[in-house]
Amino acid sequence: MDTTNAEASPTCIRRARPNDAKGIETLYGELVGSTHVRVLPERIAELENDTETALLVLEHEGALHATALLIFCSDVMYGAQPFAVVENIVVSAALRGRGLGTALLQRIEGECIARDCSKIMLLSAIERSEAHRFFERCGFSGSRKKGFVKYRREFRTTSNPVTSSAQ
Repeated sequence: MDTTNAEASPTCIRRARPNDAKGIETLYGELVGSTHVRVLPERIAELENDTETALLVLEHEGALHATALLIFCSDVMYGAQPFAVVENIVVSAALRGRGLGTALLQRIEGECIARDCSKIMLLSAIERSEAHRFFERCGFSGSRKKGFVKYRREFRTTSNPVTSSAQ
C-alpha cells in the first residue's frame, strides 16, 4: 500500500476493494452527472486479482475522494512493450486543486514505468476544459492525437459479419 502526503494530510492510493463500491459509485455519479451508475462489489472483487487492470482509489483523511481505472494493453508495435489506458478518472469536486489528482496520476505513471509502457492514453469529455488543463499540467498532450468513441447504443449489427476464416 502506497501513501502520499497531500497538504500534510494522510493520503493512501491503493487497489479498490469490494466495500469501496458505494464510494466509487458516488464519484462516478459526480463525473457523469447520473444516478444510473451502478458499481458492483462483485465486479470489484473480480478486478482485485486482475494483473492487466487496476481499479485504484485514493483515500484522503479516511474517505474515498478519487478513483481511476488503469488498463494495461498488450501490443506488438514495440516488441512486448504494453501501453496503458486510464479511464473513469475522477477527483471529488470538493477536494480538487489540492494535489490529490496529481498524486493519483503520479501513482499511475509509476505503475506504467514499472511495466515499461510505451505510453499512457486517456480520454476526457470535450466540455471538461478544466480537466484538460489539469491533464496538460501533468504532462499529457491533447494535441498529438484525436480520440474517437462509439457507445454501445450506437453499435450497428449486420446480417453478414466478417469471419476470421474469410480474411
